[in-house]
Amino acid sequence: MKTSDFYYDLPAELIAQTPAQPRDSSRLLVYHRDTRTIEHRVFRDIKDYLNAGDVLVVNRTRVLPARLYGHTMSGGKVEILLLKRLGLDEWECLVKPGKKCRTGTKLVVGDELSLEITGVTESGERHVRFFYEGAFEDVLSRVGSVPLPPYIHEKLKDPERYQTVYARENGSAAAPTAGLHFTPELLDEVRGKGVEIVEVLLHVGLGTFRPVKVDDVTEHKMHAEYYEVSEEAAQRLNLAKKEGRRIVCVGTTSVRTLESVTDMGGTVHAGRGETSIFIYPPYTFRCVDALITNFHLPESTLLMLVSAFCSREEVLNVYETAVRERYRFFSFGDACLFL
Repeated sequence: MKTSDFYYDLPAELIAQTPAQPRDSSRLLVYHRDTRTIEHRVFRDIKDYLNAGDVLVVNRTRVLPARLYGHTMSGGKVEILLLKRLGLDEWECLVKPGKKCRTGTKLVVGDELSLEITGVTESGERHVRFFYEGAFEDVLSRVGSVPLPPYIHEKLKDPERYQTVYARENGSAAAPTAGLHFTPELLDEVRGKGVEIVEVLLHVGLGTFRPVKVDDVTEHKMHAEYYEVSEEAAQRLNLAKKEGRRIVCVGTTSVRTLESVTDMGGTVHAGRGETSIFIYPPYTFRCVDALITNFHLPESTLLMLVSAFCSREEVLNVYETAVRERYRFFSFGDACLFL
């Protein structure tokens, strides 16, 4: 299967630059896989498609203020983006421009934070050791900013709009954006219908969003991302599967987490570690029954995952309809529900 098989044409004006206000007022395209039919709704109507006994799986990760601006000792400006924590004071980062940041280079971010490049990976990321006083997260909250995707050019007035309302654990370089549509009130309504909400954790790295640069999809390698699934979450999911209840994932990150910890027999196992699972057609899902997700970039691994959930042809037809109906795309865009 070729990467070009997942291309679609998207007018630039359909790339959402600002989030919907309120969160649940974004549009919702509902795709019924059994009948191959489409409905056009508003996101707050999601509750109409969730039934008592369903399990709604959400990713509780929180986006770090992971973008830093520093300078070399000679005054050259450098942008640093935190990707993954390697130790107490050590991180894997992206830096621009890279030519200024060889091993041993020291950078100053401000009075509270400085760093040294300790290594360079094969793919060009930097290993960095930070120097500071106090708690790193507190320092980061003062000197860092939330990184928005490069296709968003508008300044975000409220950084919390790039966090889900249930975000709790710092660690992501990007938001699990399907969850941005939920409000506390909508979640209460969903619970009121008898829907269980189960939290998992996957810290989103930028590797998920990197372009696929190979022609053959099977040759693409995903970057590893940290996940956690608790014993309680695994037990609740396994009971639901045993009783024939649906598992509805909010976002591709929740899907990748569950599919990483579910065995071939459909049993979910608690655990923590790193996953580099890459889901593309054909793929037999072991755990997930329905998916809430945003509209994804052409030729992206996220679009490939959604295509595995039904078929490439169906997803491209859905996207063609969304373009024609002027849906908003990508991180601050509208949502899809695949049933």
